Amino acid sequence: MALLADPEVAASLLRWHLDAGVDLALDDEPHDRFAESREQSARRVALGRESPQAQGVSGSSSNAGAGPNRPPAPGLQRAAPVAPLEAAETARALAASARTLDELRAVLESFDGCSLKATATRLVFADGNPESPLMLVGEAPGGDEDRQGKPFVGRAGRLLDKMLLAIGLDRRHVYIANIIPWRPPGNRTPTPQETAICLPFIQRQIELAAPRLLVTLGAPSTQTLLGVKDGIMRSRGRWMNCSIGGRTIPTLPTLHPAYLLRQPAHKRLSWRDLLAVKKALDAS
Repeated sequence: MALLADPEVAASLLRWHLDAGVDLALDDEPHDRFAESREQSARRVALGRESPQAQGVSGSSSNAGAGPNRPPAPGLQRAAPVAPLEAAETARALAASARTLDELRAVLESFDGCSLKATATRLVFADGNPESPLMLVGEAPGGDEDRQGKPFVGRAGRLLDKMLLAIGLDRRHVYIANIIPWRPPGNRTPTPQETAICLPFIQRQIELAAPRLLVTLGAPSTQTLLGVKDGIMRSRGRWMNCSIGGRTIPTLPTLHPAYLLRQPAHKRLSWRDLLAVKKALDAS
């Protein structure tokens, strides 16, 4: 601890954490999440709430941030652990019950089946015009989105705004959302379980918005919504069909703006995709 009294050492440690993606403190002390998860599973088995065979499924809890005898950290909610399969079933039923986008947002605000909600600052539901003929879907919110509660408002979002402006569009003319509405800690990749739990909500969101055209930004949203296994470099630029709610929506995968920030030479590929979107909009 004496080393931390040195301002240079402390600053270096903070930079290391930021570079590793840690930019949010959830509690004053570190926790052994694996030990807590095992203890929680053991208590549930002892209470007869689940069989030992189910521990491997439900051992990951949305309440993992709080220790066995410790209250939740400030700003976090204590929710009863929910098995992923049960959470996905509940998500499907709740999503289907929403008759409007406002109702769907309210459903998501009250939904505790995804553990990402416990570590996120707020729900990131959508931005733009829900009556637009064009809807864009990304993967998950980042730090800026988590703080503001809107998708694509950080560096990648500013680039997306420039991309849209290049074909005469802005956020008044498009509707923007993500597969995952809560930020994963440290901007990590959402797990397959988290994606499966949130999938019914984005599908219902697309169904209620009823866009004429859909653009998937990056591989995760493309693979999740279109069921393809190819990487984004093989998928981008090819019109595909997304079947949701009894409708078939023409869908164009393209590169995620965050990827373009790392690989600016590939902006030319996105420009081709944007021109294809503009042509399709003009023809519809």
